[in-house]
Amino acid sequence: MTNIPPPAEELRILDHELRQLDARRTQLLARRSWLLGVLRSAEAPAPAWGPARASAQTPAVWAAPAPHPRRPEATAPGVQNVLLVLGGVLLTVAAIAFTLVSWGHLGIAGRAAVLGAVTFAALAAPVPLLKRGLRSTAESVAGLGLVLTVLDAYALHEVALPEVDGTGYAAAATALLAVLWAAYGRSLGALRLPLPAAMATAQLPLLLWVVAVDAGHHTITAALLVTAAFDTVVALSVPVRSVRVVATVGAYGTGAWGVLAAGWLSWEATGPSAATRAAALLALAAAIALGAAWRAPAAQAASGLALTGGLITVAAAGGVLRSVLPDAWTVPSHLLCGVALLAVRGTWLPESVHRGLRWSSAGVQALAVAWALPLVTVVLVGPVGWAERVWSGAPSDARDAVTVSTPWPSNTETAPLVLAAVAAILVLTFRGGPHRSVALSGALGLAWAAVLVLPATLELPYLASLLMLGVTTAATLTAAAYSRHAHVSDDGPTSPAESPAPTSAAAQTSTRPSPITLTALGLALLTSLHLVVLSLAAEAATLAVLGSLTALFAAVAAWQKHEIRAVSAAASLAYATALACATGASLDWQPHHIALLVLVVPATAALLAARLKDSTSTLSVEITGAVAALLAIDLAAMEPPVLALVLALCGVIAAGTAVRPDRRRVGYAAAALFVLATWVRLASWEVGSPEAYTLPVTVPALVVGFVRRRRDSGTSSWTAYGPGLSVTLLPSLLAAWGDLDWPRPLLLGTAALLVTLVGARQRLQALLVLGGGTLALVALHELAPYIAQAMGAVPRWVPPALAGLLLLALGATYEQRLRDARRVREVLGRMR
Repeated sequence: MTNIPPPAEELRILDHELRQLDARRTQLLARRSWLLGVLRSAEAPAPAWGPARASAQTPAVWAAPAPHPRRPEATAPGVQNVLLVLGGVLLTVAAIAFTLVSWGHLGIAGRAAVLGAVTFAALAAPVPLLKRGLRSTAESVAGLGLVLTVLDAYALHEVALPEVDGTGYAAAATALLAVLWAAYGRSLGALRLPLPAAMATAQLPLLLWVVAVDAGHHTITAALLVTAAFDTVVALSVPVRSVRVVATVGAYGTGAWGVLAAGWLSWEATGPSAATRAAALLALAAAIALGAAWRAPAAQAASGLALTGGLITVAAAGGVLRSVLPDAWTVPSHLLCGVALLAVRGTWLPESVHRGLRWSSAGVQALAVAWALPLVTVVLVGPVGWAERVWSGAPSDARDAVTVSTPWPSNTETAPLVLAAVAAILVLTFRGGPHRSVALSGALGLAWAAVLVLPATLELPYLASLLMLGVTTAATLTAAAYSRHAHVSDDGPTSPAESPAPTSAAAQTSTRPSPITLTALGLALLTSLHLVVLSLAAEAATLAVLGSLTALFAAVAAWQKHEIRAVSAAASLAYATALACATGASLDWQPHHIALLVLVVPATAALLAARLKDSTSTLSVEITGAVAALLAIDLAAMEPPVLALVLALCGVIAAGTAVRPDRRRVGYAAAALFVLATWVRLASWEVGSPEAYTLPVTVPALVVGFVRRRRDSGTSSWTAYGPGLSVTLLPSLLAAWGDLDWPRPLLLGTAALLVTLVGARQRLQALLVLGGGTLALVALHELAPYIAQAMGAVPRWVPPALAGLLLLALGATYEQRLRDARRVREVLGRMR
């Protein structure tokens, strides 16, 4: 409602703006004068002394800014609009109060005269106001007049037509008001309010009329859709923007309401007749959406409308098919209708409409796949329940095998057909282009899911389902191995002979595994795991499946020379480990005996790793072997003698691996395993002396330290001998302090004395400190009983006195003691 103000108001605004400009000009001129003075003083030669020198050094002072006039917080047009709107609202409230409260105090003639006069005055007043240029005031008065017409219609029903049905009268009144307001707005083209108000009122007549005649749900839905069609036509043809906005909102609102009602009627239809009537309503809604998409000016809006129209069309046709087909064919019938949208071609439709129809078809296919996913989940997760019922007996068929822990979903017999159909559509749709490899990967996954659920859907025999899954595993693994050697291009895979030889870095990067390769490899692993879990029902099936998978993945690892070898080799070793455990269990072996059989896997992995040239495959094989070794250790944990043997064998395998130049660090793990094996063996013999545990570590450690110092003379004695000596001296010292007999302290003291003498002889700091410290502590331990006995015979004041005398003596000779301590530190520092 912002318009040009009256001349007097506009003149006041212009004077205010001119005053602001004058004030700003004065401020800028003052600043300009100051800048000119600064420039002139800078260009003049500076005197050596005098007042001019002092003035040149005077700092610049900014001119005080001119005072800014205070601006009003609200503009004049804004104040005008607020006053006009507030006045119109107050007059409207007064008119409503008069009609509802004070109406009964007047007669019929008085009532008609008052309402007629006020309404005529309110509707006629905008004419002279527009001639004077007061458009905002005219809009306010016109709004009041429109409200008064509504009150006139209400008053007419209350006085003259009280017996007429209120809903029917409201339908006729809203239709008449919409026509009158539209005519009034067209006659006074300068007013903006009557036309959108008429458009908003036009949403009600048809809906109120079908409610008044007590029509059924189908008729009410049809009224909503017809109203939406009318709104769509107005939104696409009327040039007035405000009318288009109201019509667009009405079209989306009534259209969405009508589509939801028609969809509910289609879903609740119990026969072909009801389904056909609901389908007709949905077809009307689809026609409205597609027609709007055809004529929509914006491409994005056209694509969205075409998408909506396509989905509604599928719902209409699928609803009719659903009424005559079994429940299991509901999703396939809708999928068929969605695929039919892809056949809509021709240049007579805009590209945006074609794109929207393709999106709607893709949406239907995605929903169909989502409907089938719960069945795939049941087939994959259901056999996990056999882990608690291992070898309890083979089930009767494939469906019983997968529903051991989860129920079978109802009406899902057509899920394999849906998955296979969507896979075929992907292959046919993306026969070229940059997204071909991704689409083929998706098609491969859908085809795999269809094959996965097919045995349980058809209730095939248990052995037949295992055989089918085994063939699927071999097929996907072969596809992964073959696709790695194929050259992937936009036109499709070609033979290796047609592939250009990689001669640059870009060509080398193109040989990375394609999405199809990775998808096939992942599906092969997932199928093999599902097959293993499913085979747990029977002993023979478990052994046969594990043996077959071990051989299959081993064959692919031997055949394939690139990335797939790492995964295949690791999978083969993993299934070999499971086969060893299953074989031992089948022979009724104890777990610690099975552990010895499992050790064949890490030994084989170590031998294979030494022959492989690919670092990725070598690492995957070694990791799998290490995991198998840990499993063997865990199986033998409850039997210490066998555990010691298993640890020793693991140490032998690790030592053999450490022979390779690139795996020298594994030698530390081998040494740790040998030590652990020794300790476990000693523990099983119930040996409690710590020296029996520490000396087997100390002797090799000292030998290694001695050899290292011979090769590298710069090696510190702490690095060479410190760890070995500490392993034995510290545990023995702790044991000696709690030992009341004399042999252990005597032997420990003797060993410490020998270590100290060797350290003094060879000038080795670690031996001197560790041996001397241990010797001193052993001596203190031997003197401790006598010291305690002597302290018991001495009066209590003697220890504090002796301590005081000691502190005085130390204080008196502090400097000499510091010099002696410094000399001792220097002597130790010169040792190695």
